[in-house]
Amino acid sequence: MALLEIACFHPKSAVIAVAAGADRVELCTDQAAGGITPPSAWLSEVKAQVTTPVFAMIRPRPGNFRYSDAEFEEMRRSIAAFRAEADGFVFGLLDGEDHVDVSRTAELVRLASPLPCTFHRAFDETGDLMQALEDVVATGCHAILSSGGASNAAAGADVLKQLVEKAAGRIVIIAGGGIRLSNVQRVRVTSGVSVCHSSALAANSVTPDDREIRQMKTILSQGGDER
Repeated sequence: MALLEIACFHPKSAVIAVAAGADRVELCTDQAAGGITPPSAWLSEVKAQVTTPVFAMIRPRPGNFRYSDAEFEEMRRSIAAFRAEADGFVFGLLDGEDHVDVSRTAELVRLASPLPCTFHRAFDETGDLMQALEDVVATGCHAILSSGGASNAAAGADVLKQLVEKAAGRIVIIAGGGIRLSNVQRVRVTSGVSVCHSSALAANSVTPDDREIRQMKTILSQGGDER
């Protein structure tokens, strides 16, 4: 069995995802940019309607994950603003050489404490994923969202398996990147992850396909080892 996390780019999307059976919501805005920090009012709106955990994306702008001092302070302020209502946070910071920025990430984790934090797919931009895993563990993050360094999680499933094995229970590996109904079972079985992440977007829409979420949730709930 594996959990299903749905990336939602609008409050309405989060409500749809939860009603369809999502185990957790990643709330953000700007789907085209891969998600940035949502308005604080969105989190309040969603939490007024659902009890499922909602993690807030903390990303001040599109583009790379090397942040200026001013952008880092904005991230700190966002966490402080969301702490009362969020169930966790999702962020990722790299240094000037695209290694995990351990000190700054750890500072955000401390600021968010005791809420759990996921290091997002900035992880896949690092040159050495196995070393990056050790770096993220050192920050205190509880999870890593990754495609295994590939263009999508299906292509990176074998590397995700290596990450799961290297993590050895110290941190959760979440498979994310192009996960849909057509490949979720193969990704889960090949990688051995305990959480799969998808936006499950309906065609030509920024809202999720509730039927696809239900079907993915059924597959992940059944377990098994079919490839």
